[in-house]
Amino acid sequence: MSIDPYTVFFAIVAIFVVWRLWATLGTGPASPPYSAPAGAGPRPAPPPPADRWRGVAEPGGPLARGLDAIVAGDPSFDAAAFLPGARMAYEMITAAFAAGDLDALRPLLGPETFADFSRAVEARKAAGQSLTTTLVALDAADLVEAAAQDGVARVAVKFRARMTSATFDSAGTVVEGSAAEVAEHVDVWTFARPFGARDPNWRLVATQASH
Repeated sequence: MSIDPYTVFFAIVAIFVVWRLWATLGTGPASPPYSAPAGAGPRPAPPPPADRWRGVAEPGGPLARGLDAIVAGDPSFDAAAFLPGARMAYEMITAAFAAGDLDALRPLLGPETFADFSRAVEARKAAGQSLTTTLVALDAADLVEAAAQDGVARVAVKFRARMTSATFDSAGTVVEGSAAEVAEHVDVWTFARPFGARDPNWRLVATQASH
């Protein structure tokens, strides 16, 4: 059976994407296990420092409490390390959606989000249209919500980006957007990961336009 070289190429790209996200999106070194001396009771957990989320969340606020809840379920979580990975995910997902690359999107999205993206891609193909998106600048990525519920950690990130986006018909005519005009896009993306999951990747589970 012959092997399509393009299939091999995209498989390699997908593996690279997953590896980069594993390395940067919300993962970090776990603390070494503590072994109590013989006969000693359990070691009490030290209270978290008040400024543990300095530069990320206001001390004592809802976001800080949500991050505390995530760390309680996953001590390796590092909010400062999460944001660069989230920015990378934004760029990868935006580019893959514009290209209609469902294989690249699959490991980055939750099931329901993937189904939504897949329907949009298939509708575009059925209409004979194509989408071109150019990310000019990703100006900001800020944590806005965090929660741990039913064994799942969720983190919402507000992205502020400038990009061009144009949809073309089969004749190459722009039917929506502009390939030259730079527009600002503000969106809140929510990423989720079950505690204790063997898969280290956080996945995009919700998107919402913001202002």
